[in-house]
Amino acid sequence: MLEPEFWVAVAFVIFCGIVWKAGGFDQIINGLDRRGERVRRELEEARRLREEAAALLADYQKRRGEAEREAEAIVANARAEAERAAAEGHARLNDFVARRTKAAEAKIAQAEAQAAAEVRAAAAEAAVRVSETILREKVTGDAAQDLIRRSLGDIRTRLRA
Repeated sequence: MLEPEFWVAVAFVIFCGIVWKAGGFDQIINGLDRRGERVRRELEEARRLREEAAALLADYQKRRGEAEREAEAIVANARAEAERAAAEGHARLNDFVARRTKAAEAKIAQAEAQAAAEVRAAAAEAAVRVSETILREKVTGDAAQDLIRRSLGDIRTRLRA
């Protein structure tokens, strides 16, 4: 007569009626509402965490960029300092070479002047000796001796000056 599916449907309707009378649907609905609320909170928490992670990522990227710029500035400053130090070293070296050259030139000039003075002194001595010899041979007596001494003294004074 009636099929088994019919009896399953009747039993299901009776079961639903009993559950409804006992307030079971309210509990099922409340349970589903609680589960939905929990899922909503978890989604909000996930969204908040995602936003925090994005903010942290942006902050770290900003810091990395600042650190890279700072490192570039440090390298640029170090290069500039090295170039300045090299230029200063070159300037000091050039100054040192110029001073040494000037000192060497002064020593050379002094040596030349000393050599010229020695040559003049030697020439004066030779002239005095020659003059003395000539005058001794030509002039005689006390007057000659006095004349020789005065003349030789004058010659020495003039040649050394």
